Amino acid sequence: MKIYAHRGASIDFPEMTMRAYKGALDSGADGFECDVRVTKDNQLILWHDADMKRVASYPGRIAEMNYMQIKRHYPEAILLEELLELARDNKKELAIETKHPVPTGSVVEKKVMELIAEEDPVAEITIMSFSWLALENIRKINPLQPTVALFTDRFNTLMRRFTSAQYLGPSVGYLRSKPELTHEQRKLFVWTVDDADDMRFCSDNGVEVLITNNPSFARKVLGYH
Repeated sequence: MKIYAHRGASIDFPEMTMRAYKGALDSGADGFECDVRVTKDNQLILWHDADMKRVASYPGRIAEMNYMQIKRHYPEAILLEELLELARDNKKELAIETKHPVPTGSVVEKKVMELIAEEDPVAEITIMSFSWLALENIRKINPLQPTVALFTDRFNTLMRRFTSAQYLGPSVGYLRSKPELTHEQRKLFVWTVDDADDMRFCSDNGVEVLITNNPSFARKVLGYH
């Protein structure tokens, strides 16, 4: 089972910063997970929330701000291309979640796919989303691009049935409530797994990728060397 660092080694460092991802390298993570949004000046920024309130105590919305404006309020903000370079140089896999809903619609998927096409490939890149439409848009751009269908409790049945994604992405809580998912033919990317018992549960049930805030702890629990 592979271990991906959720927004980097975010148990020890500010999420989605270069420090967090370099910390994930030091902790032996197999790959990185990140969230991507498009700024007002069409930059692909690593950012989870629609605004800056939680992370930077500033009310500005990412879609309404230029990248340099965001950097002024949060100097550690980085772009997807910077993480791609780190992953490529260190032969790490990468799971990119495109965030929705956003005012720019499918622009984020188009720009992510353009950037990937320009880069020397890392070991493996998957694109994830809770949005069925986002995943279908990826398929139209490149049918060979691996994708992960992330689950929300409300729409998981429809997503599972109709998505074209090669992989399924349930939360660990949902997987525990629906263990039959482990018998599906599609491999599982499970998030966000920080509890030792949950880590062992995933390992025992054939999960492909475990996404955690604490990759060094996961390696210790699972006995990886």
